Amino acid sequence: MIRQFKSTVILAIGIVSLSVLNSCAKNTEKAPETLALSESKPEVIAPKKALSQEFKDYWYNGDAEITTYKLEQARYGEIREGKAVLVFVTEDFLPDAQVKADNYNQTNIPVLKVNATKNFNTGIYPYSIMQSTFYPVADNQNALKISISVQEWCGQTYMQLNNREDFEIQSHSYFQGQADQEFKIEKGLTENELWAKLRINPKRLPVGQLDIIPAIEHIRLNHEEFKPLKAFASLESNSYTLSYEDSNRTLKINFNPEFPYNILGWEETTTSGYGDSKKTLTTKATKLESIKSDYWNKKSIADESLRETLKLQ
Repeated sequence: MIRQFKSTVILAIGIVSLSVLNSCAKNTEKAPETLALSESKPEVIAPKKALSQEFKDYWYNGDAEITTYKLEQARYGEIREGKAVLVFVTEDFLPDAQVKADNYNQTNIPVLKVNATKNFNTGIYPYSIMQSTFYPVADNQNALKISISVQEWCGQTYMQLNNREDFEIQSHSYFQGQADQEFKIEKGLTENELWAKLRINPKRLPVGQLDIIPAIEHIRLNHEEFKPLKAFASLESNSYTLSYEDSNRTLKINFNPEFPYNILGWEETTTSGYGDSKKTLTTKATKLESIKSDYWNKKSIADESLRETLKLQ
């Protein structure tokens, strides 16, 4: 009976663990043993912010904005060279299904979608990371949906946040004990949504002491619990900085202070690596090129020249 009881307890702890792994390296950090759920609170949606005519002219002309960056990515205690891409595009979003709408309807929610990709190598094997954030252009509530997928030769992982009565999170990993998880946490500010919020109007970015959920990429790559952390945010004319109090992490986003507030690059300083290779390093992204394009229609071999324009070749 005692042995059976211990097995049951160990199984329960494994199911509720929030540690999310995505590399071949064994995670040496202690996994959280409990899942903190909060009671649902009625969502307070602020009044919609008015969109300027220049915003409408730029973002509702049938094109997406694609920007490429030279990437210097910290991973496993070393800096890796690669490429990053930010794709911003407006689209209609179905509030219930929480996917892109195929057809216009008055109940759709207009969003500014951010697709952020990174590609770099760690030794012999490659990493491919993609985050997607769906943020209302009304700039009056939290992101409606955030997702990430990570692929490397050991396997693939996926995490998704849906903004419903609570934040509903699904997590899938190739690691035993971490394969399939579902949990809820109380709604709040997310780091992912700040990139879209900046493009709408950087003057509305939150400043001062914050409770904020770190970037879903950071949570995934660093095996951290999915929860808000204390941070301090500051805004200058051409940069926005987040400094996390307890995680030795700082994010600085550099942008054009004039509309359309293009993102020129970013720096993320944090601890990277395990054991003897553990050190504080800075990931950097520097703008290479930017175009406006209906890229979903650019599918022919002839269109591959646009990759040269974006310096992806």
